[in-house]
Amino acid sequence: MWQEILPNTWETISSRIRSFEYSQKNAVLVPVAVLGVGGMLVYWLRSRHKIKTIEMGDGWWGSGERPLKGKEDESIRPFKIETSDKEIEDLHCRLEQARYTPPLEGAAFHYGFNSSYLRKVVAYWRNQFDWRKQVEVLNKYPHFQTTIEGIDIHFIHVKPSYIPHGRAVQPLLMVHGWPGSFYEFYKIIPLLTEPAKHDLNEGDVVFEVICPSIPGYGFSEAPHQKGFDTIATARIFHKLMNRLGFKEYYLQGGDWGSRITTNMAQMLPQSVKGLHLNFVFVSRQGLRRMISVMLGAYVPWLVGLTREDVRRTYPFIQKNIYELLRESGYLHIQATKPDTAGCGLNDSPVGLAAYILEKFSTWTDKSFLHKDDGGLESKYSLDELLTNVMIYWVTSSIVSSMRFYKENISKDPGLTADARVGVDVPTGIAAFPQELVHTPRAWAKEIFKNIITYSYMPRGGHFAAFEEPKLLAQDIMRFVRKVEQL
Repeated sequence: MWQEILPNTWETISSRIRSFEYSQKNAVLVPVAVLGVGGMLVYWLRSRHKIKTIEMGDGWWGSGERPLKGKEDESIRPFKIETSDKEIEDLHCRLEQARYTPPLEGAAFHYGFNSSYLRKVVAYWRNQFDWRKQVEVLNKYPHFQTTIEGIDIHFIHVKPSYIPHGRAVQPLLMVHGWPGSFYEFYKIIPLLTEPAKHDLNEGDVVFEVICPSIPGYGFSEAPHQKGFDTIATARIFHKLMNRLGFKEYYLQGGDWGSRITTNMAQMLPQSVKGLHLNFVFVSRQGLRRMISVMLGAYVPWLVGLTREDVRRTYPFIQKNIYELLRESGYLHIQATKPDTAGCGLNDSPVGLAAYILEKFSTWTDKSFLHKDDGGLESKYSLDELLTNVMIYWVTSSIVSSMRFYKENISKDPGLTADARVGVDVPTGIAAFPQELVHTPRAWAKEIFKNIITYSYMPRGGHFAAFEEPKLLAQDIMRFVRKVEQL
């Protein structure tokens, strides 16, 4: 009997012990598993909201190898634009020896810059344009240079002469594009630094403006190494603002300036208070975009388009393919063999003027294609246009400015670092009706996740600050005012 009871009792006890041990393991493992799964869930949720950024990195664009020893000279040096009799005499000699090809009858600007009108421009350039006087105009704002990553960076820095009591001055970096220059901003600078004097507002938003020249443009030294793109430019301009003592600042840009400032916002979002653009790069395509394009002409509200978006975007083939192809021949040259075409432009001021000023015609207003004079003097003066051309001429920077296209466009746009990163900083977009392409807000939101203002501007084209400085200044102020209230 005991022999029967004891084994059964022992089995029962052993079974209970094993059951207890198993329950104890479960008591440990289950919470651990729950914590693990919970932790993974929290990490996933946080990673979804984590702001992705472009790695800042570092670079060297000076001649030869980067010095192993010694710190880079970080001094800010005053700079002054100068000219000479020799420079002006050489220009005049080249202008006098120019050769022209007669235009086709009735060609207007359909074949490019009309040579009959070009003769008039060159005659004014040779006999009436005063480069010494324009140098004085350029020097009216303080110019500086500083060395960053081995090359000298040129910029102007304009502070307000009067600061209303209790108002904070907002630092604003404005970046130009091609074939423009820092000179594009000369008419908008006083509106931003002294708005009350120009009846723009009661002085509640005041800026100090920094306008750098992109390396390889104007008075900024050209990179000596291959690979200098918008991301490298963005890093250099962040270093410039940091060197000037700014921890947070606003950014504004069009053309290449738009992409550079967008990269700056992607790189160091904590330093960018807000990003304002008058041209939007949206390279992402795909099924969603295709559906939006197909349905947008018929049921725009279904894909987030407005009536104004429809008016500016359709007929789609004409406005986004045909017209863009017509205006982008230069881009294919500059993105492949810039040095070849650049040789002639760097040697001939007449060729340079035709190449640059043609863009200020049709990029300002597409209808100017039909005008014999390209409509140039309806929006700008010849002094203004030729001053911009002279910045390229006296610095021999047309070739290095053209190379910027090859460094940026020769790569697969889907594989670049910025293609996989959105923009989370507060963003304002001014959509001008004569811009090369229109980007609806619904499409811009694919990249710019925090659009604070989106404005359909009543008039104006690609060179907004140069053509419509007051309209652009008002939109920048409206955007900054809203950001400051957030």
